[in-house]
Amino acid sequence: MNATVPTKLLVDADALPGAARDILFRAAQRVRIKTIFVANKPLRMPDSEFISFELTEQGFDVADARIVELVRAGDIVVTADIPLAAEVVARGALAIDPRGQLYSAENVKERLFIRDFMDTLRKSGATTGGPAPYGIKESRAFASQIDRLLARVSPSQKSDLNR
Repeated sequence: MNATVPTKLLVDADALPGAARDILFRAAQRVRIKTIFVANKPLRMPDSEFISFELTEQGFDVADARIVELVRAGDIVVTADIPLAAEVVARGALAIDPRGQLYSAENVKERLFIRDFMDTLRKSGATTGGPAPYGIKESRAFASQIDRLLARVSPSQKSDLNR
């Protein structure tokens, strides 16, 4: 199968905003694509043949490591974790954050550098603030980007993807 065709969605669900989770639930049903939510705490999932949940052990980056195990070229990974995004992009997958920003081979290294720089500033005592609140604008941007990425799945491929 062509590597640009999404084969499944993998979701780093530990800190995923509820609105983004709902968007993914609807998208999985609409496009009929296998969607796996991975987290280290239980989450409520709808009853669906296309949606599953994997509970990992507690621990730093345990859910991320599981996503890396599951990812294949052509998959879509939803994560706000830039190091995880860098890892899955290097493996030929697509990565998108819950605000609709697509990570690419061209931009993920720069984002990783900025993240590390900001972390260094925080450790030195600087107040850097956090991300803006997740609202309607971010939710719409995420839904739009997911729709664009999933539009690559043709009806015949959808049935093949979920076997």
